[in-house]
Parts: sequence; C-alpha cells; structure tokens
Amino acid sequence: MKKIISVCLAMLVFTAPALAVTGAPDVEASAVLLMERETGTVLYEENAHAVLEPASVTKVMTLLLAMEAIDDGRLTMDTMVTVSAHAASMGGSQVYLKEGEQMSVHDMLKAVAVASGNDAAVALGEAISGSESAFVARMNQRASELGMNDTTFQNCTGLPADGHVTSAYDIAVMSRALLSHKAIKTYTTIWMDSLRDGAFQLANTNKLIRFYGGATGLKTGYTATAGHCISASAEKDGMELIAVVLKAPNSKARFETAKSLLNFGFANFAMVDVMPDQALAPVDVVLGECNELQPVYAETPRILLEKTEISGLTQTLELSEMVEAPVGAGQALGKLSVYRADGTLLKEIPVVAPEEVPRLTAGGLFGRLLQILLMKEQ
Repeated sequence: MKKIISVCLAMLVFTAPALAVTGAPDVEASAVLLMERETGTVLYEENAHAVLEPASVTKVMTLLLAMEAIDDGRLTMDTMVTVSAHAASMGGSQVYLKEGEQMSVHDMLKAVAVASGNDAAVALGEAISGSESAFVARMNQRASELGMNDTTFQNCTGLPADGHVTSAYDIAVMSRALLSHKAIKTYTTIWMDSLRDGAFQLANTNKLIRFYGGATGLKTGYTATAGHCISASAEKDGMELIAVVLKAPNSKARFETAKSLLNFGFANFAMVDVMPDQALAPVDVVLGECNELQPVYAETPRILLEKTEISGLTQTLELSEMVEAPVGAGQALGKLSVYRADGTLLKEIPVVAPEEVPRLTAGGLFGRLLQILLMKEQ
C-alpha cells in the first residue's frame, strides 16, 4: 500500500532586502524586453513583439548554430575554415578575410562575437551548411523550433535585406538558447584580443563588457534603418538577465537603456534556492530488483521572485513512503510545494525516480525468498 508523508518544513529565512518593484526603467528605444535566463520569465517589456530589423544582433543565431555544430561534432574549435569569395566580399563590420585564407573555428567565433565580422559569420555559416543560403534556411528552421514567430532571416549577418526582421522577444529567446552554451562566454566576455598571431586587433563592440559589472555578452548591432540595437546579458547573485534594445536613436541611448533594464531587474528580482535542509529520504520499492531508491528533484529547486515576496516562504514536502515495481525513470514520487507568507502556492517541484527499477521475475522472487530464509536460519 502506498502511503504519502506530508512534512511541513521550517520557515525559510532570507536576508535579501525587501524592496518594492521600482518604477519602469528609463527606455529610449522603439522596443525593449528584459528576460530572466533560467526560467525565461519576462520581467519587463515595451513593444516586445514589434517587427523590426535586428542588424548584427542577427549573429546571436549564427553563433547559436555554430555552438550546436560544435556540440554534435560537425565542427571543433580547431577545425580550419577556408574563406570563400562570397564570405570575403562581405561589407560592413569585418575582419578583412581574404579568399582562400584559413582560420580556425575558435578564431572565427572571436571575430563574430567580438568584432561582429560579417565575413567571419558567412564563413562559419558556409562551413556548417555548405552555403550561406542553406545556413539561412537552417536559421529560420531553428527560429521556428524556438517559437520565434516574429522572425524571418534573410542572411546570417544582419546586413540590410528586405524582410529580414525579428522582435525584442524573439531575440531574447535565441539569446537565452545561446547562453545555455557556457563556452560562448569565452568569446562574448572578451574586451580586447587579436587574430592572426596578434597582427589584427579586436575590440568588443559591446561596451558593457568593460563598463557594466557582471556583463556576460552578448551582441550589438547597427544599420541606418535598424538603428542601434543590443542583446545584453549580465549575471549577479546567481541570476542572469537578458536585456534586448531595438532601434535606439544612438549608441549611448542603446547602452543606457540596456543598463537601466538590467539595473531594474537586479534591484527588484532574485533567484531563490528553496532546497530543503534535509535530504530526501529513500523510498522503499516493493517487488523490485532493488529494495529502495533515492528520489531526486525533477528540476533545480530555484524560484524567481520579486524581492518583496522572499520573506516568510514556507515549504511542504510530500513523498511516497513506498512504491511497487516496476518503477519508471522519472516516475513521480512526490512533490515539493513552496508557498508565500499568505499561503498562496508559488511553485510545485516534482520529486521523481532517477532510474527505472524492474519488477522481480518469478525466479528473482524465489531467490529473494530463499535469501530471507537463509538469513533467518543464521
């Protein structure tokens, strides 16, 4: 018989200051959005789904597909990329690649993330998909997979092209996907570096990397029609935020708006760890190939909260005392419920089996009974 144990845990005590959500951040742009990276929660937005040109913020998707190609083995950081005539012909921001020149994926990523090199972006896209057009098709497919419904890419650089559009929300979504690849910060946090054995100097187009504490990236953009754009990310006190700014009137307004969004987020929100002090007790398994299993949380017990909500949180843990085999991997065994001080539910975090436990066969059951009998005789 399956029994459920309900345990009311001690009151959570946090020392974070209880600050009311302050007024809206100062915004000087056509569209903005602030997102918390871990949960994808939107903390602030203005015209978040307005369809606008992204300029070189486009390269967030270019970098994302490059990191995915590295993850699945199609590329390595040491893969040498041969520059085509098409890639070498790119105007705008560039690292002046020559047709036939070879450069490692590692250096190509630096060229794109730090210097916003259009030539390097196209060379990377060709290395992954064979041609820029095939790579752009994959960009649009990936955008669809991510739910970026406001987005259509026409190139992998962000150079002006009819119908090359996205939104602040969609940029935050693809930025969040890119930041899940921790290695990208090796490149997006570079302030100054070089290529070609020091012969070509790089300086990050994202000035927040130098002037905003905790900045982790991500990508700037500018054309005359797109205006000044940025997807800016920063991390403080265990929380990472993504601030998207589209069509700011000048570079200063772009960076100041991004800083204002980030400051607003860090001042008013926090990621709170609600892991109970006590470990989860093992659960007995009836008629299983093992007698017990150690349950685990299905997700990290962290919650995004306004800082005014932190004081007085309580938790209730419900956990099965026993379960009958077979048990499937991920099978629910209970839940951790977190409540506000007024008793309203904030979040439920499932407690699950970490692996499957098959049911004993007839032979296995006979062996188990024989083992018990032998132990009794001793």
